Amino acid sequence: MKELDQKIVEKFEGKIVRKDLTKHLKGNAVVPSYVLEYLLGQHCSTNDEEIIKHGIEKVKSIITNHFVHRDEAEIIKSLIREKGNHRIIDKISVRLNDKADRYEARFSNLGLNNIPISDAIVKANSKILTEGVWSLINVAYMAVEERNTPPWIIESVKPIQIANVDIEDYKIQRQHFTTEEWLGLLMQSIGLNPEELSTRSKLIQLSRLIPFTENNYNFIELGPKGTGKSHIFSELSPHGILISGGEISKAKLFVNNSNGSIGLVGYWDVVAYDEFAGKSKKVDRGLVDIMKNYMANKSFSRGTDVYQAEASMVFVGNTDHSVPYMMKHSHLFEALPNDYQDTAFLDRIHAYIPGWEVSKLRNEFFTDDFGFIVDYIAEILKNLRKEDCSKLYQKYFTLSNSITTRDKTAIEKTFSGLVKIIFPNLNMSEDDVKLLLDFSIECRKRVKDQLIKMDETFNDDPVYFEYEDKNGTIFKIQTLEEIEYGFTDNENKKNENTELISESYSTTTDASSESLKPKTLLLRENQTNVSYEKIFGEYLLNCNSILIIDPYIRMPYQVRNLMEFIRLVLSKKSSDQSISIHLKTFNTDEKIPEMIDTFDDLSDTLVDMDINFTYGFDESIHDRSINLDNGWIISLGRGLDIWQRTGGMLDFAEYHQEKRLCKETNIHIYKL
Repeated sequence: MKELDQKIVEKFEGKIVRKDLTKHLKGNAVVPSYVLEYLLGQHCSTNDEEIIKHGIEKVKSIITNHFVHRDEAEIIKSLIREKGNHRIIDKISVRLNDKADRYEARFSNLGLNNIPISDAIVKANSKILTEGVWSLINVAYMAVEERNTPPWIIESVKPIQIANVDIEDYKIQRQHFTTEEWLGLLMQSIGLNPEELSTRSKLIQLSRLIPFTENNYNFIELGPKGTGKSHIFSELSPHGILISGGEISKAKLFVNNSNGSIGLVGYWDVVAYDEFAGKSKKVDRGLVDIMKNYMANKSFSRGTDVYQAEASMVFVGNTDHSVPYMMKHSHLFEALPNDYQDTAFLDRIHAYIPGWEVSKLRNEFFTDDFGFIVDYIAEILKNLRKEDCSKLYQKYFTLSNSITTRDKTAIEKTFSGLVKIIFPNLNMSEDDVKLLLDFSIECRKRVKDQLIKMDETFNDDPVYFEYEDKNGTIFKIQTLEEIEYGFTDNENKKNENTELISESYSTTTDASSESLKPKTLLLRENQTNVSYEKIFGEYLLNCNSILIIDPYIRMPYQVRNLMEFIRLVLSKKSSDQSISIHLKTFNTDEKIPEMIDTFDDLSDTLVDMDINFTYGFDESIHDRSINLDNGWIISLGRGLDIWQRTGGMLDFAEYHQEKRLCKETNIHIYKL
């Protein structure tokens, strides 16, 4: 068992489950993960293989005997009739029949409708008055002579969710984990393999949890298909509801004027709209207006009454074009229905998550290790909704005075949510606070930048998304797409010697090294549109001898990086020019013979191209740099290994540097 898994089992025994068990049992059952993990948590929350084995059989038996598959509904009805009563697992929803003055239930899979249910059960489980709740339900059968009276009797309803959690114990146990370990636990809890994700990618995934732990939080994520945008909102928590298709009525969402019944925002912590994008979709303008007021003021009016609610609003959908296209020709909200491209509505959104940064889910992205039972973490997040961590950054930083109240509220709500998710015990360093604050500001800035594109009046009072620490140092925030594809009018470069990789560098072969200037390149995690050519291509001109100092040239992708660098060198050399390249690297004793063969083969290949490639192993090297005989030094924080792992031979990024996601690093280019 992995060291992290051992710690998870030790500190959270009874609250965790091995995630491969969920995948193993779910099969074709159309049931949320929190239903399965609720059962697994009761029978398999251990690392004892024998107990797990028996627990799996028990859960299988429960699902087989009690879970209602739609194609077996008639068999279950017959079983209830023969036995007199039977406990089932199904999704139950209730409505008030005002003509008959009674509540009536509907079973999603069993197929029963208009079944009377007692007032006491409804009052004890008010959420069943909405779209439905997965529950353990005792159903009885009693034959009656009256034709209009159904024979079915609902004896009890128990929503499938953990009733109580010890929030203080949860906070105490957090202190036993480093930040990296805790991020790993959270990733595994939502079913993902933390080893496949960068820190920024983990923050993007965890930001999807903020609506569950922040009241009235408005969140949007647009991106390509197949990245799991809606998964969390349908599978993680019994306190959220996912509306498919993104279309809904005012009565269903807020309040029904005909009978005064409250809508979804009154019963759920999170109301998520799946497939929200789509320009051709019909939209009720009246609904948009009510939503604008609710998203800004937490209230809505229907008729003469004003109502309050705390539900967070989530909008997820697919983009129609690439980010470069949208940045150049339109804006990042272009895929939304036209009526939702209302700048007053969009201004209420607290965070825009860049869904295009999320990789399409492949098998290696999923975990088989231990994580929280999703229902347990869902209850924790619900309890944390009562807490406010929005001002904690002020211990170290002060936001710019140019940031408006609405922008500041958005930033602080995102920051507060991330704190509660990652640092629930509030034990944060200044660097921790900065990481979360940077991400929170960027998420709001992405909204504001698009509003400026859509309506120039938003730029009448320019907002500078920056903040200051106690020493007076100012930190300016930019979104990755700005860096990659262009700047906004309000942002300036940090200084004349610090550049961002989004600039287009000259690649002409007649440039002289004397015309070049020193610079520092700041590569952000998940940044794209980066290549060796853009970073240092023109500095290789008029160069005859190159020394590469990089201790890590051993894995196949690292050898690929070396060959791509040499290919760039070849593109810069003249036809009659010979170039010497020496690699100084390091390796483990068992790996050295393999790498000698690799480097020797590479050297033989390059001879015919007038490249003299040599190499040596030196265990004392730590720094990484490329030293050129024309005087330039390229200091590389990570050596040639500046990109995250690609998806393999069918991932176009494997063959195109500018499509790869970067690791976070600094690169300094200077002349001796």
